[in-house]
Amino acid sequence: MNKFETTAANYYMNGFNCAQAVLVAYKEELSIPEKELLKISCGFGAGMGRLQNTCGAVSGAYMVIGLKFGKDSKEDNDAREKTYGLVREFDLEFKRKHISSNCKELLNCDLLSEDGQKYFKENNLSETICRKCVVDSVSILNKLLKK
Repeated sequence: MNKFETTAANYYMNGFNCAQAVLVAYKEELSIPEKELLKISCGFGAGMGRLQNTCGAVSGAYMVIGLKFGKDSKEDNDAREKTYGLVREFDLEFKRKHISSNCKELLNCDLLSEDGQKYFKENNLSETICRKCVVDSVSILNKLLKK
């Protein structure tokens, strides 16, 4: 694993959610304080506050792409198009590896239910699925950010 993948995996395994782990791995490149990145991305974990929509690791990656390349003036449509294009590329690559970018489909359980949370813990999905999504998201990002 490279520096970014290791950083993201460490944050994830030390109590931060998937979106936080991916976004904060790029704190130096983004020149944004760690605390701010952690707060911004907190609500995106587990597919948006455990709603299990878009995987938090994917959302974290989209935030990195936006912060690096996003439109920041109304005239900068080229930045918007580059950002949208990179998001689509990321989506294709992530789905090649995981078939879906939907948290509920990736985990095959409902994190809003006690049974789903129990299944998540008993089957170690945090390690076998979520951690892999975090590391894979950073790996894909590393390739895309070089463009």
